[in-house]
Amino acid sequence: MPQITANKLQIEYEGFGSASAPAILLIMGLGAQLSRWNIELCEALVERAYRVIRFDNRDCGLSSKIDDADVPDVGQALRSGLPLTVPYSLADMAADSIGLLDALSIERAHIVGASMGGAIAQIVAAAYPQRTLSLTSIMSTSGNPDLPPPTEQASRALLAPLPATRDKEALVEDALRRQLAVASPEFPSCPQRLRETLVDEHERNFHPRGVARQLAAFLASGDRRALLRTISAPTLVLHGADDPLIPVACGYDVAAHIPGAKMQVIEGMAHDLPLALTEVFADAIAAIAQSSER
Repeated sequence: MPQITANKLQIEYEGFGSASAPAILLIMGLGAQLSRWNIELCEALVERAYRVIRFDNRDCGLSSKIDDADVPDVGQALRSGLPLTVPYSLADMAADSIGLLDALSIERAHIVGASMGGAIAQIVAAAYPQRTLSLTSIMSTSGNPDLPPPTEQASRALLAPLPATRDKEALVEDALRRQLAVASPEFPSCPQRLRETLVDEHERNFHPRGVARQLAAFLASGDRRALLRTISAPTLVLHGADDPLIPVACGYDVAAHIPGAKMQVIEGMAHDLPLALTEVFADAIAAIAQSSER
């Protein structure tokens, strides 16, 4: 996979499909490497005549690490209610996405984001309307403080400390427990494939300091409802009915504040991108993309 300089960072990315096809930029969520956009989904979108780009966000995977910055104490901020001081914001991460499009000489793209990546995608669509053909926000939120919180189990999965023993086996088991805590009940992952994915991610890059900085950026991003009202691109909000981490009410709130947004709820889906739903995701993303091309 190649690296490219974008927004003064080295961004690891991978492209699929014809360079002449309309581009879809896939923005992944908290601490998740580009491979979480599974290859089957990328190929399904290529089959629908799109060029697909997936990449590692800053502080994740093989992209640049911001290790000259401190790691915010997210737990203390949550307990105290005091504002977080963060080394970078989601707006900075949105600028990384635009920097990647610039580096690849892509003038406009369909912007797709999942979870924290959905929040980044929302900011891209609002702040860079001239670069955004369509927006698909998947299992994300508006930042409205009155929305339902995660379930206790999902919160523990997100915020629990790393295991005391930090060899590869212990850390992969820890990652597996966290993933299964938010996984889709009706669309379980193949256990062997999920474990292999987590092993590959660990061997590719294990960087918990970056996850903490990304989480701080997400928590500090605040209420985006006013920003959402400015989005003019055709928008789809896609959310699982059984999401324990970012409840479906959060998706409805995103859709309610983006003019003309469409809402699609998938029964049995939680906070992941099940392989069994690949065609559903590809059809949904392609449909909103095509609506902008008419």
